[in-house]
Amino acid sequence: MRATGFGVLEKSDRLIYIASGCIKTKDDDLPARLKTIWEGLREIIGAYRPQHVAVEKVFVNINPQSTLLLGQARGVAICAAVADKLAVFEYTALQVKQAVVGNGHARKEQVQEMVRRLLYLPVAPQADAADALACAICHAHGGMGMGALVTAGYRMKKGRLVR
Repeated sequence: MRATGFGVLEKSDRLIYIASGCIKTKDDDLPARLKTIWEGLREIIGAYRPQHVAVEKVFVNINPQSTLLLGQARGVAICAAVADKLAVFEYTALQVKQAVVGNGHARKEQVQEMVRRLLYLPVAPQADAADALACAICHAHGGMGMGALVTAGYRMKKGRLVR
């Protein structure tokens, strides 16, 4: 069983948790798994009507097959958003961890705990849902805020924006 996490937040004077969870796929063939992700995301988009979608960029993994499969699932997620004419924003894992934990090399458990604290949740979300919520937090805080900064000529180095 594989899982694709999702998280929905509302931004007012603070971040408000709306929903999160995982779209679980069976160990079927790849087209069937991608269809399950597509249908799940279309249902979530229809139910919550987000204004933006934030996704994590694929990093090159030790296992090229895993990287390829992750990229295909990510492509389906982007297509599901674009089908509803939603803007899609992409962040690296380093950017997400830096925005949420303050350390671009934070462990999954640290991300889960900070997501719990930032969203005032009674318990930490499951890892895949926490990653999706962290990406949404990054977009709501760092992503949109950094969009106002002049970032031309800057790059990410060790989880920080540097010239």
